[in-house]
Amino acid sequence: MKSHIWKENEIMVKRFLDYVEIRTKITSTFAFLMTIGLLVYHKQNIDWKLTLVFFVSMFLFDLTTTAINNYIDTKNNDQSLQFSRKASLIIIYVLFGISTGLGLYLAYMSDLVIFLIGGLCFVCGVLYTYGPVPISRMPLGEVISGLFYGLLIPFIILYLNTPKGTFLTFDLNIQSVSMELMIWPIVSLLLFAIIPFSTTANIMLANNICDLEKDILVKRHTLPYYIGKKAMSLFVCLYYLTYVATIAMVATGILAPICLLSLLTIFIVQKNIKEFKKKQDKATTFILAIKNYVIIMGSNTLLIFISTLFR
Repeated sequence: MKSHIWKENEIMVKRFLDYVEIRTKITSTFAFLMTIGLLVYHKQNIDWKLTLVFFVSMFLFDLTTTAINNYIDTKNNDQSLQFSRKASLIIIYVLFGISTGLGLYLAYMSDLVIFLIGGLCFVCGVLYTYGPVPISRMPLGEVISGLFYGLLIPFIILYLNTPKGTFLTFDLNIQSVSMELMIWPIVSLLLFAIIPFSTTANIMLANNICDLEKDILVKRHTLPYYIGKKAMSLFVCLYYLTYVATIAMVATGILAPICLLSLLTIFIVQKNIKEFKKKQDKATTFILAIKNYVIIMGSNTLLIFISTLFR
């Protein structure tokens, strides 16, 4: 009897993980880990309570947006959900409620900047697949996914764990709104964000390149629809940009020289690029964009943590 219940629970968990596409959550997890590595390398004290609250909220909301996407997509195609539509909707509400509650708690423990940026993340996450004109059906998917996974996740983690005013100062009162940006910290953040931004955007770009003909039939006009063959050139350039960013960060002291070893991954990445250029197919070659993400983000994250041993 117990084994039967255990088996049923195991099946339910597997269906849930399929519903939220747990395998795709490497984008938020790697961006988180890479930023934590940067903090450790620079010997910055980490407020683990705030950081973990952010991680759980971020991760659950990532699951929420995927569930919303699958729930809406199955309205317009012949695919079925892992659960009944009622149960699927309840899962979305539960995930959204918990992630929102944690997000508000994080904002309460920090400040207005986190509240505003967190709110922006939630709004854009919902509008990505929901609404009269979802972002995923516009030529903005690559930019939005890159910005939120590549820039805002690192920014929030760094903002929570550095002294007030390190990146910006923000003041809001009845008479005025004022904000002051610190140039070098912001430039450093933008350089650091290039790697997660580019690799994340390329997953979306590869997906849209593979789905271009099918998307046109359903009037889904993504970036490749507008830029045509230039989409492949953009795909290649974004990968090369990550290596330029690594060199620039080592040259400016943001990363340690040992991180230059990540440049060796260009040979594997280039091989995957060539394979993808030969054939753009969702079933067989799209996975190459995932592999390149893991190779580039994984090597950089690992080397940043290794560099902390010699700091």
